[in-house]
Amino acid sequence: MTQTGECDVLVIGGGPAGSTIATLLARQGRRVVMLEKDRHPRFHIGESLLPGNVGMLEELGVREEIDRIGMPKYGVEFVPPDSDERSYVDFSEGWDPSKNRAWQVRRSEFDEVLFRNAARNGAVALEGAKVRQVDFDATGATVAAKTSDGGQRSWRARYVVDASGRDTVLANKFRCKRKNPRHNSTALYGHFRGARRLEGKREGSVSICWFEHGWFWFIPLADGTTSVGAVCWAYYLKARDKPLDEYFFDTIAMCPELQDRLRGATLVDGAVHATGNFSYDSTQLCGDRHLLVGDAFAFIDPMFSSGVFLAMQGAFDAVDVVAAALDRPTDYPAACRRYERQMRVGPRDYSWFIYRVTNPTIRDMFMHPKNVFQAKRALMSLLAADLNHGAPYRRSLFMFKVLYYVLSIVNWRRTYAGWKRRRTNIQDHGPLRGETVVGAD
Repeated sequence: MTQTGECDVLVIGGGPAGSTIATLLARQGRRVVMLEKDRHPRFHIGESLLPGNVGMLEELGVREEIDRIGMPKYGVEFVPPDSDERSYVDFSEGWDPSKNRAWQVRRSEFDEVLFRNAARNGAVALEGAKVRQVDFDATGATVAAKTSDGGQRSWRARYVVDASGRDTVLANKFRCKRKNPRHNSTALYGHFRGARRLEGKREGSVSICWFEHGWFWFIPLADGTTSVGAVCWAYYLKARDKPLDEYFFDTIAMCPELQDRLRGATLVDGAVHATGNFSYDSTQLCGDRHLLVGDAFAFIDPMFSSGVFLAMQGAFDAVDVVAAALDRPTDYPAACRRYERQMRVGPRDYSWFIYRVTNPTIRDMFMHPKNVFQAKRALMSLLAADLNHGAPYRRSLFMFKVLYYVLSIVNWRRTYAGWKRRRTNIQDHGPLRGETVVGAD
């Protein structure tokens, strides 16, 4: 038999976005129910946090817990495909030098910390409850879920927050999800034990290694394992003609530096995963009794590790929208408009770089960052997710782009060749064999 409950806000998804907004709303004394389809700890890729996350974790009251499970991260290493040169940049070189560190974390542990924290703050946090249907009416919504034991549950909610990650529950329901025609990538990844890392303070740095068909991430974790993944154009993975693990090792061999770091390392559990990192967003962010947050709204290429930051920041921003819907209906339309503007800024800023990251000009600027017109400070603030410096930050980011365009014109033949190649590479080559979509933010 179906059990029915009532709440003020029902949150779909128990990842960083869902757990964050559930915690904040429960602290306001609201009746919050959060439904997570899996059970924590559950696997999720995307282990790299940014300094912009630190303040939010402090406000949620979990910074010390994350400090205990995380590997300190102070910056980024860039490794080019065609030389032995290396470039190291530190977050402290941004607009706010105090935002100088973050962590690499196992997402299974990180997400569980946030989920349990929401429960401690008063949210009803249920695991193994997959939302099957959401029906809106004049006074709220009825949300039906199937539990892992085969049971049926439903709730009457005054408001629904979709934090379902790449499941995009409400975007699919309202048919407002749109694929990004300007980006199309895939990923192969696994975890290794025994990889050679950087030394000293740089041990926890994320390494970005370019290769012919895209780029690699190299993310050291506190338990001694290292997350390694190749983000590549869809045509490359579509052309796979051998088992996934063999194809992954062949891909690693295209980056001599990475292959050297993994010499003698072992693949944990022998597991290699493939996933489509197809970028998308939703044309509809708010409705009369709902909003979207995190990957339920938009997903972009993971190069700058912005996913968890954008999800949590969106959750903080969404609290005022939900409060307006429940307490001040006349303010709700204006709150939705503000929220939509805020939610589109981050993906837009990061996407400009992501669209160009395989271009030789932008690669050279990452390898040799100069602080002309504060351009390097802008880059480091972006990499640190330290985006709230108003006009000075926006001006320096604008000047970075101006320098890029000037250098692109000077090297116009190289620029044209890169543009032409990218235009071919972003074409849709259909679904991947063995593709999986893991978890939900």
